[in-house]
Parts: sequence; structure tokens; C-alpha cells
Amino acid sequence: MDSKHRKTIASISRLANCNPFSPERFSIEKQILGRRSEPMDSIAWNRNEKAAAEERPNVIKLKAMARECVDAVCKASTEANHEFPDSLRNEYWDTVMYLLLYEHITPVSAKQFIGKSKKDRDATKRAWEGFRNDFQLMLNVNLGFQLNEKSAGHFFACLAQVHRAFFHIFDFILGESLPIAELRGRVWESIFTCDLRRYHLSMYANMRDFSTLITGPSGTGKELVARAIGHSQYIPFDTKECLFQFDEDAQFLPLNLSALSPTLIESELFGHHQGAFTGAVANRIGWLETCSENGAVFLDEIGELELSLQVKLLRVIQERKYSRIGEVKLRPFRGKIIAATNREITSEIAAGRFREDFYFRLCTDRIRTPSLREQLDHRPEDLLWLVSSVIARQTQTSPQIDLAEETTQWIEQNLGEDYPWLGNIRELEQCVNSFLIRRSYTPVLSSGTRSTSQQMPQWLDGFETDQFTADQLVSRYCTALYSEHRSYERVAKIVGLDRRTVKAKINEALLAELDP
Repeated sequence: MDSKHRKTIASISRLANCNPFSPERFSIEKQILGRRSEPMDSIAWNRNEKAAAEERPNVIKLKAMARECVDAVCKASTEANHEFPDSLRNEYWDTVMYLLLYEHITPVSAKQFIGKSKKDRDATKRAWEGFRNDFQLMLNVNLGFQLNEKSAGHFFACLAQVHRAFFHIFDFILGESLPIAELRGRVWESIFTCDLRRYHLSMYANMRDFSTLITGPSGTGKELVARAIGHSQYIPFDTKECLFQFDEDAQFLPLNLSALSPTLIESELFGHHQGAFTGAVANRIGWLETCSENGAVFLDEIGELELSLQVKLLRVIQERKYSRIGEVKLRPFRGKIIAATNREITSEIAAGRFREDFYFRLCTDRIRTPSLREQLDHRPEDLLWLVSSVIARQTQTSPQIDLAEETTQWIEQNLGEDYPWLGNIRELEQCVNSFLIRRSYTPVLSSGTRSTSQQMPQWLDGFETDQFTADQLVSRYCTALYSEHRSYERVAKIVGLDRRTVKAKINEALLAELDP
């Protein structure tokens, strides 16, 4: 094996482990391919890339290079007294995983892997058999790999999860702007962490223990982000039956807390025992019990949850145990908790409406969805793409570019290119629907009717309801300035205080809210 192959293996290892939705992905591709690299017209992999049906030319070239490197290592391993450097072990493993992904996993659609039809199961079986054979062949080199049917099945499941997560992130998160590209990257890390190799080796079994809190303005797609995460969890593969151990009904269980009374929320989540209260005529299984080990319960509008229920959910997150209403028996919760809110939780904590200990358990992993205005400020041309997507969804047809262009032109002429979109994507959908019906749209929200959370900066949420003392207001102002400038000296100069006082005023919980 020559130095050229060694260098390529190291580069492909970096490629295999990087976040595919980060700009780094294309940068590494270009470094590996050099002059052979096909130019990309975007900062990162985006929703318009049609990679499912036909791979990008760069991916095809990289797969060929990975195959060449793997063949070189396999050939060298048959030579007498050939020794590989210890540093090659992890990099070669990554290169093999990269090759197996594109050789055997991506040719099968993500939906087929978890499908129940004979066609789906046959496709999964063929992919598994080809994967298993190459897994044994490519890793049967003197680098100390432990090879057996169980490990092959696990890594087949891992790469199928990568394929499925890529599909769901594409499917649920639309747009090509930098804020959306960064959102996709954060969702990817929420699923796989920042170290894909470590995830495959150990973290895959523990990710359900990390709760995820999704924040952001109303109408920015927090539930879509939750669905992308919930539907992308690790699913074990049964090597004997040649199928994934998947229960669609227990994979993603959404519950809108603002739409239910506290009693109904508790019953829906925890279930109840027969006779626990009037009307409990039979035992009821709650969603914590229904949720599979590889599924997720999504609690939308978590900021609406009563304090008594916050205590009960805190116990679920901390101890992974709960009881049905009217029972003392403890039951295990094996799934993942995902929560979302458009409220500023630090204000709710200050007002005594949200428990601080519950918040810090929830926000182990935080994701913020960007407003539509943030997206369009970075990439105004995204408006046409988003309008086209809304029309396609509403008319159940392929995107109609002429109609999308007409609608977009009307929006720009009548609402203006700087229209704030206070209702975000939800308002854009309302606008498009109104235009399709009446060829007009009258905004419901204006600058004079904005809600407090929309009118005030995030750090001032709650100001108009007299929630802050003078000291709290100064603290929040200093924290917001520090979040922007990242300099105690700069903040001290702005507010007219000394540096040590500014540092003492920083609210760490609020800073975490402002810096997702």
C-alpha cells in the first residue's frame, strides 16, 4: 500500500465522520478530489439536491477512490510479514463504513428498510447479504477487528440509520439558507452527536437518555424538527429474520400540551389504573409506556405544563421510571423525550411558572429554529422555493413554477421584500393559500398587533407583564449585550458599569437561551 492510498484513507476518514450538513463536507470533498471535483452551487447539502435517485458525481468518484483504497489494504494484508501502522486502524474502518454505506445501503430507499411488504423485505435481505459478505471480506485484515454476525448486524443498522436520518432531515426541513443549513447540522448532531465513530461504537445505546428541547418563534417548524429526530432513532436489525425491529405506531408520539387539560395530559402520558378516578373504567396504557425503546415522545408547548406535572416528568427524565395514575408500581421508560416551546423559559422560571431543575434536565440538547425573516435575510431567493413547496403540498402535485413565480411576485410587490413574516412559515402558508383562493392576502398581524414575544427581543419577554425588578432588568440587558459582543469590557463601556460588575450580572441560564 503506497503513501497515496494512505493519505486518501485519512481524508476519507475525515469525510465519513464529518457532519454531512456542514460546509466542511464539501470542503473535504474538494480537497480529496482536487481538479476532479464538481463545483457545488450551495454552502452545504440542501433540500434541492436530488441525491436519492441519482448520486452526485462527487459521491460516485469518492466511492471509487474508497474502493481502490480498500482493495489496496486487502491486497497488502495477504503479503507475508506485512504490518500496518496502528494509526491506520480507525481511518481504514471509517473508509470501509463509507464504502459500505454507498455500496449497499443508499441504493435501497430509507422507507424500504422499515417497510413490511414482501418487496421491501426482499430488498432489505439482498442489501444485508451483500453488506455482510463485504463487511467480512474488507475487515478481514490484520488490524485487530472483531468480526461476527452480531457486529455486522449492528453496523448494518447504524448505516441504515445514517441513511434514514439523512432522508428525514431532508424531508422535514426545507430551505437553502445558511440558518437552515445550520439547523440541519444541529439536528444531525442531536441524532448522532459530533463524533459518528463514537456514536456507532457506544453512544447509540444511550442517546435516548438525552432529552432535546426545541425553541424558536411560533410557526418555524419545531414539530418538523422533532419528527426528523424522532423518526431517525437507532433501530436494531434482526440478522436471523433479516428485518428491522420496528414498530411504526410506537416510533413518534406527539402530544400538544396546550390543547389538553392537566388531567388529560397526565392520563395520556402516564396512563391510569382502573378506578383511579371517576370515568377510569379500564386500565389505560399511556404514551410513555407505548413508546418503543427506539422511539420518542414529543411534548409540544412544554411551557404550558403545570408545575405538578413538571415534577412528575422530571422524575421520568432523571430516573427513567414512572407510575400509572392510581398505581404504585414503577414502570421503565425506554424512549426519548423531545420537547418544544416558543416561550422564553428563563422568564417563566423567574415568574415561578417553570421549574429550574426541570429546565436544566430538558435542555441537555438544545436546538433553535430560525425565523422565516432570518432565512430570507440570508437568501431572499428561498422565498420562491418555499412558495413552490407550499403550493405543491396544497395542490398535491409536483411544484408548479409558473404559479409559484406569480405568487412570489405578488408578495414582493404588495408586501415588500422586507416583510417581517411575524407568523413565519405558518403565515407564509396562509398567504399562499389566500392568494390561490382570492389572489390577495391581508396580513392579520401588523406592527401594532404583534404579541409581546414578537415585539420585544427574546431577552425582554415578560417585560410588559411587570415581571422584572430593576436588578433583573440590568442583568438581562448585560447578558443580551454579552451574547452579542462576547466582551465584558465592551458591555461595561456600553452600560456604564465596571467589568467585574458586568461579569457578576451575567445570567448563565439566559445566556444559554440566547446562544443555542
